[in-house]
Amino acid sequence: MPDMITLDGEAQGTYYRIIYVDPQHHNLQSSIDSLLHVFDMTASLWEQKSLIRKVNDNRDSVVNEWFADMTEKSVEMNLFTNGCFDCTIGKIVRAWGFGFAHREDIEMSAIDSMMQYCGKQPTIERAPDGRLIIHKAHGETEIDFNAIAQGYATDIICQFLESHDITNYLVDIGGEVYARGCKPDGTPWKVGVERPATDKESIPEIETTIALQNQSIVTSGNYRKYYEKDGIRYSHTIDPSTGHPVDHTLLSVSVIDTAAWRADALATAFMVMGLEKSLEFIKAHPDDSGMQAVFFIYNEGGKYMTYATPGFKELINE
Repeated sequence: MPDMITLDGEAQGTYYRIIYVDPQHHNLQSSIDSLLHVFDMTASLWEQKSLIRKVNDNRDSVVNEWFADMTEKSVEMNLFTNGCFDCTIGKIVRAWGFGFAHREDIEMSAIDSMMQYCGKQPTIERAPDGRLIIHKAHGETEIDFNAIAQGYATDIICQFLESHDITNYLVDIGGEVYARGCKPDGTPWKVGVERPATDKESIPEIETTIALQNQSIVTSGNYRKYYEKDGIRYSHTIDPSTGHPVDHTLLSVSVIDTAAWRADALATAFMVMGLEKSLEFIKAHPDDSGMQAVFFIYNEGGKYMTYATPGFKELINE
């Protein structure tokens, strides 16, 4: 398809793939790379000089528009999910060994003591001179946007493409996907949902594929980000209510929403809730767009089982 442009690169410690239809054949890669670099220097914990590292180290309290917006969206999702989504657990995530530092053995009492710095949400204030100031309840609180950042970056790239009058595209940043319009042949974009892997080294396999149009799909799972110690597998998904990795049968959840950042946040919240509580939550919010199309993969008696909401079933390619 001569009008379809494909760009591949790296950002946020993962890959990106962007496909768009452009009869003019504009190559936007350098501009996209620049955008993603600026975003990394805003929200990436792996960048030592990033804004989020400065905020967490109390070296700066002045933030940019992206940082302020992600903070406010994170607080919004914290309230909506009854605390299952929480950007203030950065210190605990790092203590468990899922942050930018090397994992070290840590006493459970130390984890428990860190809970006092989690849960109280930050606030954003616009100063008279226009600067955006973040206020943390505790200086020890560390913010972690990892459960929203890749989705947010996906939305940023979509907005960039739209600004160049590109309206048929697929953006994939580390599995956070948004599809707009269709392919040159008029068919919808097809996106695969990964089957949970046996371990982090397993070759990815597709569980199912869907037709996606003007929506985002984000999958969150525990089957690649974990570590094992003394025969116990510790998930990277931390329950904000306990400060400990989740321990339930849910292996992955895929959420479809109109915004990638929100699908990202909801997928994380559902991984915290587990299958039963997630289904109860979905039932309690029948009019919410992010509740309409959700796909769960879980373990039952050692076997992979799936559950798709009616809205998700409609998108599955037979």
